[in-house]
Amino acid sequence: MTSVAEAPASSSSSDSDHTPITVTLKILRFNPEVDTEPHWESYEVPAQRTDRLLNLLFYVKDYIDGTFSFRRSCAHGVCGSDAMQINGINRLACKVLMKDLLSPNGKPTTITIAPIKGLTTLKDLYVDMDPFFEAYRAIKPYLITYGNEPTRERIQSQADRDRFDDTTKCILCACCTSSCPVYWNDGSYFGPAAIVNAHRFIFDSRDEGAEERLDILNDGEGVWRCRTTFNCTDACPRGIQVTKAIQEVKRALLFKRV
Repeated sequence: MTSVAEAPASSSSSDSDHTPITVTLKILRFNPEVDTEPHWESYEVPAQRTDRLLNLLFYVKDYIDGTFSFRRSCAHGVCGSDAMQINGINRLACKVLMKDLLSPNGKPTTITIAPIKGLTTLKDLYVDMDPFFEAYRAIKPYLITYGNEPTRERIQSQADRDRFDDTTKCILCACCTSSCPVYWNDGSYFGPAAIVNAHRFIFDSRDEGAEERLDILNDGEGVWRCRTTFNCTDACPRGIQVTKAIQEVKRALLFKRV
């Protein structure tokens, strides 16, 4: 019997993924110590298709301009620190791959990067998150119970857990809130993220503070300011159905049913 040599298995990654390329990062810069208003600056940065955009931002800071400022932490899409506008859309820099941003047919690529909107820019891509977290704290994002402490764990069925499972995924990155045109024009609006986190407890069968949170969200800056543009849902890096959650809170207020 004649043996036949098999062709070696092809590599799972294309050689083109590792071919060096150069892209232009057009970044909105602002230093309050020297600038009166934000301005655009461009940087030529080497990259590979498999790079995350966050890698390129590090390159700018480490090798081109050490004064460049932006937030980052885990770099794995969990902490939510590196939220910014990437080509006009709110995204996490650590979750955006270069292969999804490159121009077709090898044309030059320019990527615009700016801070998220609706929050005061402190420096470059670094914004003041205090108003965002004030709204988050205002909706009492913790389990509220009354009476004596139970002698055993609070039992919850899988169906009860599934009722609010989607809104437990929020990482407080502010992508949804800063994509909301109502929030841009009036920072006193609670914003989508605060409502999402209220939803997480309002529909938790173990919680007894739903009425308190619904009363908070029923005021002039609460859920009724939402105009259902779906910007928040589109912007969420965790895939949360933000608009759906807001509508469910509205229905709970209308029908007094959780």
